[in-house]
Amino acid sequence: MTLLVALAAVTAVAAAVRSTWSPCGLSMLSTITPMAERSRGRRWGVTAAWFLLGALAGGATLGAVAALGAVGVALIGPSATVALVVAAVVAAAAAAADLGLGTRMPHHRRQVDEAWLDQFRSWVYGVGFGWQIGTGLATYIMTAGVYLTAVLGALTGRPAVAFGVGVLFGLVRGLAIFLGVRLTDPSRLRTFHRRFDAAGPVVRQVVIGVIVVVAVVAAAGAGGPAGALAAVVVATALVVASRTRAQSWLPISPERGAQLSPGPRS
Repeated sequence: MTLLVALAAVTAVAAAVRSTWSPCGLSMLSTITPMAERSRGRRWGVTAAWFLLGALAGGATLGAVAALGAVGVALIGPSATVALVVAAVVAAAAAAADLGLGTRMPHHRRQVDEAWLDQFRSWVYGVGFGWQIGTGLATYIMTAGVYLTAVLGALTGRPAVAFGVGVLFGLVRGLAIFLGVRLTDPSRLRTFHRRFDAAGPVVRQVVIGVIVVVAVVAAAGAGGPAGALAAVVVATALVVASRTRAQSWLPISPERGAQLSPGPRS
């Protein structure tokens, strides 16, 4: 199960990084900054520390769910091959979901309540926001990798490991708040968010690539070269299908529209 542990850890980090580009993640990097906390008469470093603590608690919550799943897997006692096959299938499904193919994943469209910033002390909204974001499932879900993280943790059949995978996810989510350490004036804030927004599409593609690699590696672990080849074929088909779908939704230019028009009937 060592391979599954490694795949779960990699997925947790990738999913956490991608989740930083959620509306809540962007909000935290706008509202919990040195500049904003100074205007509230609070110390950013203290608030950020509380946020990280809350995110760790949120990750522990996700880890607890994965640990319960690991208990069930341990009771069933599947072989390593079976566990890796399941991991490969779920990873492929997660990649398909992120590519916009097939059934949509459960998507929780919810943001943290920014009214807390004016109603409560910094430790309250720091821990509260951190916990909600650290769970990965309490606010906007940007990638199916969050679900995959919990599934892979459970498939290890080791509750402590599954719990640790969840905590790792929460840790990475919480550390994102420190990206704003130098946002001390409006100019820096604008520059940061312009660059951050521009990086979003690239990060999305990279994370999808990571999930695809997880599927291929799991398949290779289960079936050797043949399994890896099958996974590569499926991954290629997914990418081709997603690009074909994207092209079919492109707006038709006036010139192309004229070419496609059947013209006047005789």
